[in-house]
Amino acid sequence: MPADKDLETIADLDRIVHSPPRLMILAYLGAVDSADFIFLMNQVGLTRGNLSSHLNTLEEAGYVDIQKEFVDKVPRTLIRLTEAGRNAIQTYRQQMRTVIEELLG
Repeated sequence: MPADKDLETIADLDRIVHSPPRLMILAYLGAVDSADFIFLMNQVGLTRGNLSSHLNTLEEAGYVDIQKEFVDKVPRTLIRLTEAGRNAIQTYRQQMRTVIEELLG
């Protein structure tokens, strides 16, 4: 396979998923039905502001669903991976596998 084709695979990576903080968020969400904002913040090691910003990007892409509710008058934010998010992770995984196999043999 020519090197140009290998580089096309890299260029075609979903930049929303490829961002390390967003990839961590998607990986955690892929393992659970839903996650509380505080739990997710602690797991990925981001500040509230950074996590909110990355979640906003993922929500706009349709990769996560964010629901805000009150439990005993305390606000709680639940985040779930959407079907589009699961598909994006699978596609990214396949593309990275191709890149590694083709470029590194």
